[in-house]
Amino acid sequence: QVHLAESGGGLVQSGGSLRLSCAVSGRTFSSGGWFRQAPGKEREFVAAITGSGGWPLYTDAAKGRFTISRDDAENTVYLQMNNLKPEDTAVYYCALAKSSVSYRDLRTRIGYDYWGQGTQVTVSS
Repeated sequence: QVHLAESGGGLVQSGGSLRLSCAVSGRTFSSGGWFRQAPGKEREFVAAITGSGGWPLYTDAAKGRFTISRDDAENTVYLQMNNLKPEDTAVYYCALAKSSVSYRDLRTRIGYDYWGQGTQVTVSS
């Protein structure tokens, strides 16, 4: 059984940093991604990292502030978030793809097979 354990969320002031972790058990994975969902809004793509080469993809809002990485030895995906803003407040979800998918699909929920339960990130102004 595949299990994704997210951690690292919390309350931080504007300009602060958080590091989210997604520890995976039960299988290895190809690509990993992070999505977020703010109250009353659709779940949106934040960042992804491919399985081959570890190439990162970011939404425009994340570029320059967030860094996605992976540790295959630990079967974990990370999201380092710097210079956080109140508009980053959301529940952040980790997602995994079993096999290789297109860059286009990695930016949508279609590209992923497994999802975590989410971790709350709240940025105060």
